[in-house]
Amino acid sequence: MQPFIEMNKLNLYYGEFHALKDVSVQIPERAITAFIGPSGCGKSTLLRTLNRMNDRIPGARVEGRVAIGGIDIYSGEVHVESLRKKIGMVFQQPNPFPKSIYDNVSFGPKQHGIRGKKKLDELVEQSLRSAVLWDEVKDDLRRPALSLSGGQQQRLCIARALAVEPDILLMDEATSALDPISTFKIEELTHELKDRYTIVMVTHNMQQAARVSQQTVFFLNGEVIEHDATRQLFANPVDSRTQDYISGRFG
Repeated sequence: MQPFIEMNKLNLYYGEFHALKDVSVQIPERAITAFIGPSGCGKSTLLRTLNRMNDRIPGARVEGRVAIGGIDIYSGEVHVESLRKKIGMVFQQPNPFPKSIYDNVSFGPKQHGIRGKKKLDELVEQSLRSAVLWDEVKDDLRRPALSLSGGQQQRLCIARALAVEPDILLMDEATSALDPISTFKIEELTHELKDRYTIVMVTHNMQQAARVSQQTVFFLNGEVIEHDATRQLFANPVDSRTQDYISGRFG
């Protein structure tokens, strides 16, 4: 698999705190890459470097290179809003807007200048179908999004992310607040989406990483300890710290 996202000697600081240390990782296109590791190890911080969300944190600064499709996203030539249009993100807690189902999904396209009702209708249906939610909500798209179940809300957030037609989908513990049935539906969904999107997920659930991802990156104290094909990393890790973590000796 050819790398689509490349990080080379990436360091990130929050003021004096050195959060990411010399991270060099290559992420393949149209596959699922899982970031695993104990709380506070840098997984979510690294995820947020990919859409430059860390830029919003006072005192945050980045050294090194992060390239998507060969373009350094921290160069002065990259417009942050254009970058974020190409990168959807789904968070730990479902966070639909206090608007209708339709307005949630159409919000992003409208922000990017799409106003025609026909085009918006097409995008809303396409995105809800991609998130395997269309059949459940198609008869009442004006229903408040907050009236949906937790699992439906999270799939709605995925549909909202897909509506701007991104290249990359970031998932930050996207199933940790959901029940097992909803979690299963999201995992099934990611299997379908990986053929069209590059997916990077942060998860504390090692069984989930083993089930859904093709590549896994193990982090510890802001460093990449091991990065390999998921089956290889779980079956035969090279580093003893990886073995200790996946066997439950710490974490």
